[in-house]
Amino acid sequence: MNNWNDGYVVDIAYTYGYYPGMNPARLPLAFAFHGLQAPAVQTACELGFGQGLSTNFHAAASAVRWWGNDFNPHQAAFAQELAAASGSGAQMEDSSFSRFCRRDDLPDFDFIALHGIWSWVSQENRAVIFDFIDRKLKPGGVLYISYNTQPGWSAFMPLRDLLVQHTQQAGNEEQGLPTAARIDAALAFAARMFEADPVYAQANPFMRDRLKLLQQQSHSYLAHEYFNRDWHAESFADMHRQLARAGLQFACSSHYADHLDMANLTPAQRQLIQEIDDPVLLQSVRDFMVNQQFRRDYWVRGAQVLDERQRVQALALQSVVLLTEPDKVPLTIQNVASEITLNRLIYDPILQALSDYQPHTLVDLAASLAHRNLNLGQVLDSVLMLIGTGHAAPLPAEADAATRAQVARRTDALNAYLLQRAALPLPVADAGDIGHLVSPVTGGGVRVDRIEQLFLLARQDCGDDIDAWPAQVWRHIAAQGKRLVREGVRLEGEAENLAELATQARLFARTRLPLLRALQVA
Repeated sequence: MNNWNDGYVVDIAYTYGYYPGMNPARLPLAFAFHGLQAPAVQTACELGFGQGLSTNFHAAASAVRWWGNDFNPHQAAFAQELAAASGSGAQMEDSSFSRFCRRDDLPDFDFIALHGIWSWVSQENRAVIFDFIDRKLKPGGVLYISYNTQPGWSAFMPLRDLLVQHTQQAGNEEQGLPTAARIDAALAFAARMFEADPVYAQANPFMRDRLKLLQQQSHSYLAHEYFNRDWHAESFADMHRQLARAGLQFACSSHYADHLDMANLTPAQRQLIQEIDDPVLLQSVRDFMVNQQFRRDYWVRGAQVLDERQRVQALALQSVVLLTEPDKVPLTIQNVASEITLNRLIYDPILQALSDYQPHTLVDLAASLAHRNLNLGQVLDSVLMLIGTGHAAPLPAEADAATRAQVARRTDALNAYLLQRAALPLPVADAGDIGHLVSPVTGGGVRVDRIEQLFLLARQDCGDDIDAWPAQVWRHIAAQGKRLVREGVRLEGEAENLAELATQARLFARTRLPLLRALQVA
């Protein structure tokens, strides 16, 4: 390696993202839909965990034992804080891939996860990671890997290379400045280049809009997504060639909406896909159909195939719970090529049945809706779409009482830590708010924005006296020099901020709080 960070951006903090595809609780439903038996996950590992939010959520909310590494000591220290707060025992190490992956005291793993990392590391580190997967993934184990892919990135890659070249140009007057300043300078230079109307822009007119979008995004996102030294966009066929050498085969996408060809492909596209027998060619062609930019996939070492009876039984017994209030679930969805409208005659009764915020098995859900002429297949497709759009979640397998109690203690402790953090001023260099809390019901994260977190904190102090919440929340907001924004207008005075908080508090107590209580987040 050339230096300790090996070409990876380290002077801008990574975002506090939560990535549900790394939740082992999501495997059974996705695998069963594709006729496969998911393994029971007892040991898991994330390579390059960033801020460690996903690993810590999944460790706290389950009995799975988690290990992980990230070479950035600041990120690893924060991840270790989260693990200590929950008491999950997750082993979060400040370590290079080379050092971590070659440890001889690690167990074999049922589940190994890499989110985006494969696209951003050197060829040397890729070799280390591949060797680790080959040696440490158990028979029947699952690899989650997400990565930039072709053909969706083809047109953008030359612009990305030019932006990075500008930030690294020898003698550039911006050299020596922090990464954020050099990113801004590179984007400004690219905008001036586009004003000169290069033939590249004429041939790829949508790149003008892409550049404008980049100029609106945060430095935290841009730095880690585009400005690392190493950046790869791998085709599915190339990924298959590599992973097949370790005995892995493609299982399915971790993104549930991808399972529904009816929602993503035209009739002509579906017809062509159905004529393809080779599974690798099928995925490659499908990537062309949707102009795929980012794949999120499960690969399995030795897939256990279910017969049709086993598949239907496995699907029927899967449980699901709602994550969004029914009236807030949009029935118009933007897919890769167009806007689609979900059928109200199907979705309205399903959302109504789930509106008690309790877990429902798919077979029970279908039985309760039989009088609406909905069958198990329609319920399954609708649930997959709700999960894929983030409005529902599959549930982990039922645990014994002792495990449930232990998980509840861990998630309560971790959420308490995160609520206290929401009340603290964030350092200037921080990557932003944490927008999730952890649910022992789903085994993973639930979206809860910062204001909602402060309401939960106020509720701890003031109980159900909703009228007392706004003053508590305002105290934290004002101490940080923040103000609320209503309809795009910043509210400056204390009185109008308190009035807005009072309105939001009543709405939160009436709508969001019952859901968060059912998910055991509040």
